[in-house]
Amino acid sequence: MTGRIDGMGVLFGYYAAADDEDAARAVVREDGQPPTGAGYDELVVKGMDPVLDLLPAEALFTGRSADAVEADPRHGHLVAMAEGGQVVSLSLTDSFRDSLARCDRDRLDDVARDWSASGVFDAEADLSKIAGFLKDLAALAERASTRGHRLYCRISA
Repeated sequence: MTGRIDGMGVLFGYYAAADDEDAARAVVREDGQPPTGAGYDELVVKGMDPVLDLLPAEALFTGRSADAVEADPRHGHLVAMAEGGQVVSLSLTDSFRDSLARCDRDRLDDVARDWSASGVFDAEADLSKIAGFLKDLAALAERASTRGHRLYCRISA
């Protein structure tokens, strides 16, 4: 899979929630209506899978190997599913949230460059968009960390 962050494709809504139960409400509504994700601190992008595409970025930020990240029970843990699997919510690891929240914002351009060289992105990927995504995700992580919230990703096909 190749990360894109723009163009056509699946929507990925990275958001903060108090816990898994709260995060599930972004996908499964009690009133039976389609989920909207409304009311959450959220960053929406296209084509940026939290399990596959963010794996190299998480390894760069946390210093953990890809195998260690994948072994973390919160890495891509299914929190909720609706509409026959057309909408799901997955958890991100707390170590990724914490590393993003406290990272030196001046370092994000360098991380974006290293991440873009990881093979996740097409050769034509716009480095400024990748860095912008990281900056927005780091800001979301910082707000989540301050509130004691966790990070999640709502995926809508």
